[in-house]
Amino acid sequence: MSSSRLIGVGVGPGDPELVTVKGVNALRAADVVVVPVMAAFDGKDGGERGRAEATVLHYVPEDKVVRVVFALNERSDRARREAAWDAAGARVAELLRAHATVAFATIGDPNVYSTFTYLAQTIEELIPGTVVETVPGITAMQDLAARSGAVLTEGTEPLTLVPVTAGSAVLKDALSGPGTVVAYKFGRLAEEVAAALRETGRLDDAVWGSALGLPDESIRPASDMDSTPLPYLSTLIAPAPRKGERGGKL
Repeated sequence: MSSSRLIGVGVGPGDPELVTVKGVNALRAADVVVVPVMAAFDGKDGGERGRAEATVLHYVPEDKVVRVVFALNERSDRARREAAWDAAGARVAELLRAHATVAFATIGDPNVYSTFTYLAQTIEELIPGTVVETVPGITAMQDLAARSGAVLTEGTEPLTLVPVTAGSAVLKDALSGPGTVVAYKFGRLAEEVAAALRETGRLDDAVWGSALGLPDESIRPASDMDSTPLPYLSTLIAPAPRKGERGGKL
């Protein structure tokens, strides 16, 4: 049985100042810090520095960071995706056999649409007894709400989070219901998202943002969206319709 620890650390949406104190401590205490990188066409490290790695390097030295290729951008070839995941899991397992504590840095939160979820499952199969922990991180919807002034919830309102990779129809269903709706990963379907907002009467108060906290940050009203694709990791907030006096939903 293993006595190693695998810690998923949420490092926020990109702004290094949004990493929690606990997250920084976990990164610094780990023997190595794994960061996921996208594969090039040949399946090898494409060399591009992702948001997680860029954020981590604000707090730990580069020689402590291990880049591991994950099939982050493979959606059409299942066999290729599975092979890439197996190879990534094997690489992290190798690190765990050599080190007591391995941290895995993930943008946002490790329990919200994160690569870490699948990695942890793989490691538990490869190295039974590995202690798996997570350190929560600031999510893109929280950061966008803070930067745009959008209020996520009031009183008894529900909050619905939808990955638009599931299709714009799922988003439209959510928009037809009550409460605030947040959409992740909608950039390539921006035109369809704008249409769904318009059809459900939720366009005017909605806002979208990308590259939050980074030099190329963009935060705009959803009404500005047209047929131009947006960055893949764009985030949308469509606040709940709110009428009446202050505190009316308490």
